[in-house]
Amino acid sequence: MAKTKFLSVFDIPKDIKTNGLKPIYYVFGEDTFSFDYAKSVIEKAVTPHLASEFDKETYYGSKNSFTEILSAASTFPFGDGKKFLIVKNAEKPKDKDKLAEYAESPSEFTVMLLLHEGSITKPDSEPYKTLNKLGEIFESKEMKGDALVEWVKSYVKENQRNISDENAQLLIDIVGENRSLIELQLEKIFLFLNEKKEVTLESIQQLATELKQFNIFDLINAIGRKEKSKALEIAFNLYESGTDMIQIIGMLNRYFSALAKIDELIALKMSDQEAARIVGTHPFYYKNYVEARKRFDLNAITNAFRALFNADLTIKTSPLDQKTVLTMLIAEIIPD
Repeated sequence: MAKTKFLSVFDIPKDIKTNGLKPIYYVFGEDTFSFDYAKSVIEKAVTPHLASEFDKETYYGSKNSFTEILSAASTFPFGDGKKFLIVKNAEKPKDKDKLAEYAESPSEFTVMLLLHEGSITKPDSEPYKTLNKLGEIFESKEMKGDALVEWVKSYVKENQRNISDENAQLLIDIVGENRSLIELQLEKIFLFLNEKKEVTLESIQQLATELKQFNIFDLINAIGRKEKSKALEIAFNLYESGTDMIQIIGMLNRYFSALAKIDELIALKMSDQEAARIVGTHPFYYKNYVEARKRFDLNAITNAFRALFNADLTIKTSPLDQKTVLTMLIAEIIPD
């Protein structure tokens, strides 16, 4: 059976421009940051049609049933315009079948935004099947990789500034993939830049200093220098400040994959800029990778991959606490 496909939350602006306002926008997914985006876009479009502030209401699926919510949606507005209903925790009500019935014959004066945190386990069930048929359901996927880099660049551009791909990736590596946190840290960088238009390496390094905690690059550099005690200190700091163990393993996998390519890149006489792009680091840090490769021969790199594989497997299959696994991982990568 083919997997059910849904429109993306980022299709909403184009959809409104092409088709006008829909009676229902059902937004679901893991990326709750995009819920604010959807609300902002729809609210901007519907506000000119509201005759009274009383025609904007918020409901909670954890407290209200769809019977109550849809009754409010069917009640005439105070003024001559539309009503705007926001429903949070739309995954909670038990009487979801009511929404499918309403969607087939909605109130012409109501625009309703429903926010469903998490995935939909049975997309072919109601009300999702009907909503999808009507083009009224939108998925909010968590951004990863290149998509997240493009979002950072887009956000920076919206604020009349510029950032390179390398610096956008560096910022993500330092702050993490949570877009709310990235946005918050970018606002700090904008203040640091003042009238300057380019988000530079210097401004990102300044941010890292202000965070007053180690970041993944500190761990990579300590491991690259084979400074075991320092690597453990930084690894514990990262773990205790909330960095996910799987993220640490993923970054170290990427690091040792990069080290394995260094000899070939040097033989090809590539520029640091191009070589850095291939190994997936910022050009400023590439020289550290070259130095680290001198300390890690192919046997040591193979051993590191084995240690990372075992750590990943242990986390997923063993009750051993993650801090112990982290200690064992560093000890295996940098043996005495």
